[in-house]
Amino acid sequence: MSKNENLSLFELVEQPKIQSKKEMIVSLYNSGTTEIESIAAISGAKPSYVGSVLQREGLIDNYFDLYTSTGHAMNIYSKYFRGKLGFKDVMTAHRSVKNLEESYRYFANNQDRAGQHHSLEMALTMLDRARWTGKFEEAEVYRRWLVGKLSHPLTAQTNVKSIEEKVSENKTEESAPVKLKLAA
Repeated sequence: MSKNENLSLFELVEQPKIQSKKEMIVSLYNSGTTEIESIAAISGAKPSYVGSVLQREGLIDNYFDLYTSTGHAMNIYSKYFRGKLGFKDVMTAHRSVKNLEESYRYFANNQDRAGQHHSLEMALTMLDRARWTGKFEEAEVYRRWLVGKLSHPLTAQTNVKSIEEKVSENKTEESAPVKLKLAA
């Protein structure tokens, strides 16, 4: 080997290795910086990415947001939706909404309000994932289902009760005795 060959080999060994964002996130977490927001600020990554990396590495198991994989159970209801929701195309979105509707009705029949809430939450998540990746027709399928669920009165009794309360309030105001305050 010539002197120049030794020098270039030496230079390769001495050059610092550039750390990927993933490596930086894991390194920061392992060195004691455990707040996702802080790691995101230092690494220049979005909190969603930081949370996903740390979950994939098995370092945390309690982070959930719009982009968190459904492979990580958020609660006991997550299992009902794993692998059943998507927005690859409009047909997939329609099948997904059918699954959401079936789950929503199942939870309603069992008076499981947390299950119903999770169904709505999953629909909103899929709507946002689809629209923010430019899949507007697919997002619209989810939006319509959600609007359908949210635009109905909560119960038939709610409408009757609120009308009765308004009528009662008006009668009370009309029949209330007028008190005059006399000046002294």
